[in-house]
Amino acid sequence: MTIAIQKFGKFAGLAILFFLSFSIHAQEVTWLSWDEAAQLVATDKKPKKIFVDVYTDWCGWCKKMDKDTFQNQEVAEYMEANFYMVKLDGEGKEPIEFKGKVYKFVPQGKRGYHEFAAALMNGKMSYPTTVFLNEKMEMLSPVPGYQKPDAFLNIARYFGDNIYLEKDWKTYESQGK
Repeated sequence: MTIAIQKFGKFAGLAILFFLSFSIHAQEVTWLSWDEAAQLVATDKKPKKIFVDVYTDWCGWCKKMDKDTFQNQEVAEYMEANFYMVKLDGEGKEPIEFKGKVYKFVPQGKRGYHEFAAALMNGKMSYPTTVFLNEKMEMLSPVPGYQKPDAFLNIARYFGDNIYLEKDWKTYESQGK
């Protein structure tokens, strides 16, 4: 019986090390609802820009981006410091008010879509899509598709550091940031 306990102890120790190493590399971010972010923009003395992650529950690339990109320590720290981060279900059922208009869920086929997600993505329903808005809640750009941490951070800095005000994306990207 002591051999079984020793083996279990070794297994438990390895499992603990695995989870500890994972938790060191994974970084939690504070996700807000649209209403929470809009309230912060309206009430903070120095509001941040808004970042919206438009996803669906069935989207595998959305889940991969959550795990690989948004939990990356460098990405999470930069985003927390510079943006209010919003998760928006592209097929969500709850109405959302924005600039005096109420956006609703539109049933279509098996699923449907949310009008606000469609508006943020300029009608191009592609998941995941990340959307950047300035401090006045004006659209900067939707960015469709999965982004690895380094590529995403480059895009986030382009908007977060206001580089977009001085350089177009192609110039910024070609200059090696």
